[in-house]
Amino acid sequence: MRMIFVNLPVRDLDRSKAFFEALGFAFNPQFTDENAACMVVAENIYVMLLTEARFRDFILDEIADTAKATEVLTCLSAESRAEVDDLLAKALAHGGKPWKPVTDLGFMYGASFQDPDGHVWELVHMAAPAPGT
Repeated sequence: MRMIFVNLPVRDLDRSKAFFEALGFAFNPQFTDENAACMVVAENIYVMLLTEARFRDFILDEIADTAKATEVLTCLSAESRAEVDDLLAKALAHGGKPWKPVTDLGFMYGASFQDPDGHVWELVHMAAPAPGT
């Protein structure tokens, strides 16, 4: 089974952990310390929140300034439109910022926000196609 590890630099690890805990995510203590936190998204998907100093150990150039540019779009699927709305509300209530307006294409419903470090997170619910289509 393949696994996905998204690595993101953060300025304040405790603040980032508290933000994502408020959204309902847990952390794997085996890979969490004062420099990194391993956020469990799913059985094989993890987000490593790394202090900027620790993140620099893995890169050759500068850390992207999320106030000036978008370095990545991280999109999470949701089970329902209500889950999209709920996660967006939690993110905004706990220090996230709105990013783009909610998108409703009928078959696809999505929202987005920036976390406290400016990383963009998208939430999307895809409706199952009608039988015979």
